[in-house]
Amino acid sequence: MSRTMHSRAPTGGAALLAVLALATLGAAATALAKSPAKRPWRRAHNPYFHTHASTTDGAVTVNGHTIHYRAVAGMIIVHGPGWNDATGAYGFGQPSPGKAKRVQSEAAMFYVAYFKNGAKPSKRPITFLYNGGPGSASVWLHMGAFGPRRVITADHTQTPPAPYKLVNNEYSLLDASDLVFVDAPGTGFGRVRGPDPAKNFYGADADVHAFSQFIMKFLSKYGRWNSPKYLLGESYGTPRSAMLVNALETRHNIDFNGVILLSAILNFDDSNGIGMARFNPGIGLPYELSLPSFTATAWYHHKLPGGQPPLKPLLARVEHFAMTDYAQALRAGSLLRTSDFDAIAAKLHEYTGLPIGYIEKANLRVTGGEFQHELLAGTDESTGRLDSRFAGPSLNPLGQRAQYDPQSAAISSAYAAAFNDYSRKVLHFGMGLRYKMQIPVWRIWNFEHRQPGVGYALSRALNVMPDLANAIKQDPDLKVMLNGGYFDLATPFYEGIYEMSHLPMERKLQANIQYHYYMSGHMIYVHVPALKQLHANIVAFIDSTDHQQ
Repeated sequence: MSRTMHSRAPTGGAALLAVLALATLGAAATALAKSPAKRPWRRAHNPYFHTHASTTDGAVTVNGHTIHYRAVAGMIIVHGPGWNDATGAYGFGQPSPGKAKRVQSEAAMFYVAYFKNGAKPSKRPITFLYNGGPGSASVWLHMGAFGPRRVITADHTQTPPAPYKLVNNEYSLLDASDLVFVDAPGTGFGRVRGPDPAKNFYGADADVHAFSQFIMKFLSKYGRWNSPKYLLGESYGTPRSAMLVNALETRHNIDFNGVILLSAILNFDDSNGIGMARFNPGIGLPYELSLPSFTATAWYHHKLPGGQPPLKPLLARVEHFAMTDYAQALRAGSLLRTSDFDAIAAKLHEYTGLPIGYIEKANLRVTGGEFQHELLAGTDESTGRLDSRFAGPSLNPLGQRAQYDPQSAAISSAYAAAFNDYSRKVLHFGMGLRYKMQIPVWRIWNFEHRQPGVGYALSRALNVMPDLANAIKQDPDLKVMLNGGYFDLATPFYEGIYEMSHLPMERKLQANIQYHYYMSGHMIYVHVPALKQLHANIVAFIDSTDHQQ
């Protein structure tokens, strides 16, 4: 691979002016050294905020065809809400002289873009890809799913330690689209700085503002405004996509051809996967929507008392039970007759493999973490949360719920090593910098969100179903692709089906949505046969929506 570096450096002026300025600069440097309070001005020299890029050449073989590409790894600077690019400060007024040189809140967002050689930009689709968290970099989609190189991990067991193997990714999406892997503010090689960065970047609406800026700047920088455009988000990247496509469409007049959702959650009130349902008594829906995933998991681990019948017909029966008899029982609460309580407990035992006594003690309401811990309790193991095909030793066999995720423990090191090695040796980016795969912003994340048509941010669980519906209504050509794994306990697959079928829009627009499900978990692509199917389905989705046919 060849390497070309592009750096933005200050340009020199006349020699005489440089000489005259030397004494002044020296005095300023001395003053700064003696005055720590003024040191923020020097942060402009922070290596994480250099907007340079590294360009390399490469090739990937997909379906027997070799694709030559140009890879660009770099940074784009964005600012929080209220930034005035005319004044270079927050607010509408001119900054005072004393504040003009101070570093304002800003984020350097790291990205890796892949452009197919010889393709005409206006004819070539471009897809922006990101993971979720919130607080996760895009390393998972990059190195596990759609980049030109893929790290090999064990399918459903612990991956041995280094050295890890990086191979040609025959399922890269470069056969259908140029790709831009975007790391959220503060993750990857990106960083945030300035006063109150949490307020400006770590919240639902602030995050979408940052991503909107990034995409618009990227389209301008690389001349891709007229390309067919797609968003592809995983996990928290799915509510981000719903808010982002609506914001770009309604505020910035940027329509997208399609939105690709992997392991979706659009309404956090529906979630049983993060274990918060127990703090919301009276709401039974999270338990109902997670039940089919419990069944799939028990089926996979051979824990169903009825054996292992065909999975899809079984799930259809469980979905019907969840939305009818089980839902009615949960709504009845303590008014449920004892005979009906016993009958529902017996049915839940049949569909989950959990002991009837445990189900009754849980009052028919088992959270995702409790299910993970209890299903394999006889072996002192817990199942995975992101992918329940995985299992690992329970950290506390006497505990109530799983205290870690066996899948994350099994594969995360491989992704970390693979990308850190790849970025420096292949992309030639990141020497002397630290790559952060995730940052701990969950506890400080501001989930308040201003939905379309609402004049203020709502203080409630995040619900972006109105955003996605509004985007589809305002652009009836917008298509949405929903992808989920049967063994996902973090964002159960049936939750995605339920939320899509309840989008507040007219019934005929439901035809804009595709549904695809796989014998895998939250990270669908960890299971290679599922990755193969996922690749084929996304390629078909892009081919049918880029309007170039």
